[in-house]
Amino acid sequence: MSIDNNQEYEAELITLIDDEGTEHEFEIIDELENDDGYFMALVPTLRDAQSEVADADEYYIFEVVEDENGEEQLCEIEDDDLLDKLAEIFETRYAQAMEEEEE
Repeated sequence: MSIDNNQEYEAELITLIDDEGTEHEFEIIDELENDDGYFMALVPTLRDAQSEVADADEYYIFEVVEDENGEEQLCEIEDDDLLDKLAEIFETRYAQAMEEEEE
């Protein structure tokens, strides 16, 4: 088996606009759909000059919901138990992906 080190990685990027109208660019690092809904884990990109990443391990989890026009919207998760559950799932999946990448 050979490994192609020239394989190009293309990040899936999304731009979010905060309450003040400022745009922030994020990379979608994972998506999950389960009985609780559809969720995305996002990390700020280095291109996003407006954000200061305090911690390299910092990421955000949002719920993806459809508005009345059928457009996808990202919403904050207000249920702390659900947020903790999702964080555990995303972190486990990320750790597994990193292990597979090292092999």
